[in-house]
Amino acid sequence: MDKKSNLYAMDFIDGDHLEVMQLERMKKIIRHAFNNVEFYRNRMRKYNLTPDSIKTLDDVSKLPFMVKQDLRDTYPFGLLAVPQSEVVRLHASSGTTGKPIVVAYTKEDLKVWTEVVHRAMANCGLSNSDIVQVSYGYGLFTGGLGAHYGAEDLGATVVPTSGGNTRRQIMLMRDFGVNAICCTPSYFIHLIDEAAKTGIDLRELPIRAGIFGAEPWTAGMRKYVEENAGIEAFDIYGLSEIIGPGVAIECPCHDGLHIYEDHFYPEIIDPDTGKVLPDGEFGELVLTTLSKYAMPMIRYRTRDLTRIIPGRCACGRTIRRIDRISSRSDDMFIIRGVNVFPSQIEAALLNVPGTTPNYMITLSNEKGMDNVSVEVELSQEKFNELGDNQEPFRRQVSAMVESVTGIRMALTLVAPGSIPRSEGKAKRVIDNRVRD
Repeated sequence: MDKKSNLYAMDFIDGDHLEVMQLERMKKIIRHAFNNVEFYRNRMRKYNLTPDSIKTLDDVSKLPFMVKQDLRDTYPFGLLAVPQSEVVRLHASSGTTGKPIVVAYTKEDLKVWTEVVHRAMANCGLSNSDIVQVSYGYGLFTGGLGAHYGAEDLGATVVPTSGGNTRRQIMLMRDFGVNAICCTPSYFIHLIDEAAKTGIDLRELPIRAGIFGAEPWTAGMRKYVEENAGIEAFDIYGLSEIIGPGVAIECPCHDGLHIYEDHFYPEIIDPDTGKVLPDGEFGELVLTTLSKYAMPMIRYRTRDLTRIIPGRCACGRTIRRIDRISSRSDDMFIIRGVNVFPSQIEAALLNVPGTTPNYMITLSNEKGMDNVSVEVELSQEKFNELGDNQEPFRRQVSAMVESVTGIRMALTLVAPGSIPRSEGKAKRVIDNRVRD
């Protein structure tokens, strides 16, 4: 069996063999973290734990959680578990809320990352005969290089456009005969809009697949993308703290995302109590890296809300699936006692033909009361149809948002192209609330 066959076989590994592998890797990585990182050593000793406390996979639940603040508190290299001389690459988050989140990789870590992205792209039906345009940002953001090396390892031809220069991206997509693209879903919608302005219909190009991630997106946005670009859209999941893109991905069955649990051990917990929940119940995803040695993550709270889907996928893969992540617990805002997620508003908007996935939520407060307003872009066709008589349609959209979220919001319809576009992750919420 060749190297690639071995890679793909891991997607179909027998459950008992997988658990043996997971436990062996878990014991090794926890001992490595304990021996080489003071942070982990102190945390475990606080709970009277040692690496020998981990005898079964379930024993991982004895260990304390990690959160994003732990990475900020140990910035930049406090979580390194190898000598700096063994670190061959550093990535970091944007750091818009303070110090950036720094992640490090050894050569072997990069091989693992390349492997899982390779498997992810093969899972989507891509092969060495495909031309893949990578429109994630390159640089400190993990998206661009993560997708790039996985696609190259697959044998595909890579077009490393990164983000920005949208019209040039469309030109290259057309001229090179690109048939797959990797980017954020919001940026791809921007590509659809810009292509239409130049008279290009993406449905007439060879592109047939889109691998979209780095931000939550809804089933409504998937439908919009597939109908307007004539492609099959795949949801890829990852986060820099764990490794980058390639932690999980959809297969053509589109019934959840297969998680590469030979490298990333998943748990679902109650976000309020921390209790581990059984497969099938919704909660917060917690991940432990089983084969990342420069900077291991042990029971990292992702804040992403999902569930492990029971049963085997129709595609035959035995590695488990998580449900699509449409929201994060830290994206939630509370208005007049009601919990609201941006994804709920997006889903409501896309239930009304004539709106687009381009919207902006603004939070404010007045006299101690929080308020929310939403700007929604109309499609060009709807904008032309309504003319100056937008109010009946505005009320229709507003009623749909209220029915989904449970609260009434100030809603404004705006012309196509009014809301600023992002070349990376879309900014959906502006919080102007003043806190005492």
